[in-house]
Amino acid sequence: MRVEQTPLKDCYIIHDTVFADDRGYFFESFNQQKFQNLTGLNVSFIQDNQSKSSKGVLRGMHYQLGKHTQAKLVRVLEGSVLDVVVDLRVDSPSFGQSFSIELTGENRKQFFVPRGFAHGFVVTSETAVFFYKCDNFYNKESEGGFIYNDKTINIDWQMDNENLILSDKDKVLPSFEEIKNILIF
Repeated sequence: MRVEQTPLKDCYIIHDTVFADDRGYFFESFNQQKFQNLTGLNVSFIQDNQSKSSKGVLRGMHYQLGKHTQAKLVRVLEGSVLDVVVDLRVDSPSFGQSFSIELTGENRKQFFVPRGFAHGFVVTSETAVFFYKCDNFYNKESEGGFIYNDKTINIDWQMDNENLILSDKDKVLPSFEEIKNILIF
């Protein structure tokens, strides 16, 4: 396992060591002890989630507030996505900054998203199977989000708006300016 720091504090790209031969491949997708030694973060995952989506599906930008905030370890099992995070921690040196990475079933990169971040992704292949671990349980009353095309954050989704497919809920999320004063992590 190799861990690469992103420009956003506590946000990491994880490169796994893959052992491949003519039979296929094997890799250890997560090891808590190695992760803690490499990052200094002690994270215990308690919930796994998986979704399958079609090309152009955009899920985001979502977060959990208060005691229900979640750290996530995300990856793509099949297909490809552009994965995006925004630091919502008001006291962070990277507050309000975004970072994006291509995650694919082939590159096998994983992306650690710490607590206090908004998260979203758009599917760039015909379909994608997206998998992630959470260190806290989902709580509907604590969920929040901001609109994917917010002018303040200005995320480049690398896809034309007319090709994006959003849930009805994600289409009407507030702007970043409207939510930035209620952020409690």
